[in-house]
Amino acid sequence: MLQRTILAGLLAAVIAAGVYWWLSAPVVAAVGNAPAHVANLANGETMFNAGGCASCHATPNQPDRVRLGGGVAIKSPFGTFYAPNISPDPNDGIGKWTDADFVNAVMHGVSPDGQHYFPAFPYTSYQHARREDVLDLFAYLKTLPPVTGKVRDHDVGFPFNIRRNVGIWKFLFLDDKPFVADGTRSPQFNRGAYLVNSFGHCAECHSPRNALGGIISSQRFAGGPNPEGEGWVPNITQKRLGEWSAKDIAYFLKTGELPDGDSVGGAMTRVIKNTSQLSDADLAAMADYLKSLPPVDGPPRPKRKEAGKDAG
Repeated sequence: MLQRTILAGLLAAVIAAGVYWWLSAPVVAAVGNAPAHVANLANGETMFNAGGCASCHATPNQPDRVRLGGGVAIKSPFGTFYAPNISPDPNDGIGKWTDADFVNAVMHGVSPDGQHYFPAFPYTSYQHARREDVLDLFAYLKTLPPVTGKVRDHDVGFPFNIRRNVGIWKFLFLDDKPFVADGTRSPQFNRGAYLVNSFGHCAECHSPRNALGGIISSQRFAGGPNPEGEGWVPNITQKRLGEWSAKDIAYFLKTGELPDGDSVGGAMTRVIKNTSQLSDADLAAMADYLKSLPPVDGPPRPKRKEAGKDAG
């Protein structure tokens, strides 16, 4: 009887290990039959700005937003991640990458050597981008100055530092569905929906997350605790922006100025540096889509402590 119990336990362990190994395996796009792509650098620059690449990947403490040596610290409940060098440097950046390497990194979160990228890299949104736009972005990045220097390792503790576990996270939270335009809406609306939900990755910051770090889909865009641990990210559905016009939203994305004349602060200032580079047509499209979001209640915001009272 004991032997049977031991054998049954070993069999169950082997099966569990096999299922884990299968579910956690990196999945990449098949590119063997992909058509040749003629790059559009202007479109690549648009995707660069819509994606906010400079916000995380520009080398800190220098004024040039296209020197993409990386190093920005990205705090999270799971540890601190450091944005990598994505300049075209052949040794420290992505200068030796192929088109397939870049597509798999951006859209599937898989490195050229077959490792999972941590989802601090917002491929959960980038997965909805069009392949041709991703390749245009890659072509644009290759025109930027190469920057030498490797970025330090992430500061993430066990078990979150085990990259294989990210495969399980992807199984739970990646849908791998392409963006599909809504045939009942205008081209402007669909352009805005595409930019907001793919390269713009607005939901990544403006949505609350569950204990595993996945976006709570029923509260998408409804704001919540800052993933970096300080402050509160606002609700951008009509629950909060109901009194804003589409023109107000577009003007905000262009200038960082609120309808009441105040200016944005915090991490959003970095976002505005990127969106301010977009065309008025793209800003109007994003505003059109954001204005369409129905009102959604976000998580309750903690009450501020009264002045003069200590925590105890």
